[in-house]
Amino acid sequence: MNEHKSHQFLIHGAAELPSVSIDGYNIGLRDKEGFIGDRANTGAFLDKLEELRRLFRKQGDDPLGEAATDELKRKQIDNLLTGDDLRAAALVHGAIEEFAQSLAAVIQRYLRTDAWKSTERIAIGGGFKESRVGKLAIARAETLLKAEKITIQLRPIRHHPNEAGLIGSLHLMPAWSLAGHDGILAVDIGGKNIRAGVVISHIGDDADLAKAEIWKSELWHHVDDEPARGAAIDRMVEMLKDLITRARKGKLALAPVIGVGCPGVIKPDGSIAWGGQNLPGSNWESPKFNLPAVLTKAIPDIAGEPTYVILHNDAVVQGLSEVPFMQDVKRWGVLTIGTGLGNARYTNKAAKQK
Repeated sequence: MNEHKSHQFLIHGAAELPSVSIDGYNIGLRDKEGFIGDRANTGAFLDKLEELRRLFRKQGDDPLGEAATDELKRKQIDNLLTGDDLRAAALVHGAIEEFAQSLAAVIQRYLRTDAWKSTERIAIGGGFKESRVGKLAIARAETLLKAEKITIQLRPIRHHPNEAGLIGSLHLMPAWSLAGHDGILAVDIGGKNIRAGVVISHIGDDADLAKAEIWKSELWHHVDDEPARGAAIDRMVEMLKDLITRARKGKLALAPVIGVGCPGVIKPDGSIAWGGQNLPGSNWESPKFNLPAVLTKAIPDIAGEPTYVILHNDAVVQGLSEVPFMQDVKRWGVLTIGTGLGNARYTNKAAKQK
């Protein structure tokens, strides 16, 4: 890789990427009740379900029985929608309706900001959209917005969130850095999991990366281990080194870059300004800590070429996986509904207008 060219794109948290401009991300809107994003995350849906259950309990009859709301799995809640107990199904539908109203209200608040004006479509990511409950809530929120004369499309991200958070890293890289290689290493760091994988670009078959896919990946549910920051990074490095070995054995040519998605606002030097409080351990926002520098030191080269680590916000990266499928609009955004509500807004640099 050409040394001069490499440094031209080594800008962490960049607002200008090869295919899109990032108009804003990790926007923390507040009102007197707190952050508005807290009203449209997974916890908010469970809170609404619990509130409705309390109403039934006051009458001595909860259709969901004794199970604690926060211990219900997505599949269990989905099954209630199609089961024979119509009262249980109605209760879940009630929670979906209330959550959809909150999501629509949150979206309206974002659309009033300068960064989100004229947004034509929003991709919805995060684990919530993987459930039928989530898909129904997204569809209902779009209907509510249309009723308010707000014409905007809400579409679940095509890839599973675990894959989208890795595939999106390809769009952090200019095309020339991918040429001549099969793929890249990517990492998605979350509040509960760290996933690392080899992303095959298929750039020779499709220049817009629409055919990109995960070749191999490894997942660590770090929330169970409660590691210190150093231990978490050591485990991340082990995962990456293992993937490098597997790629070499599989005769895959990796580009000497590692794309990393991480919660928080990312400074150009790769440090985290704020928003990394849910990461494993502590002090990820310390001015003395720089994740790209630590990873580069631990993995100084890939296939004999110097390693370059590119760090960006995790919601930004997950949204970037949709770039090939957003070329019929100009301005679009992403909301990732999970433990929190991640957000980013993009403007395509070469959109194919309708």
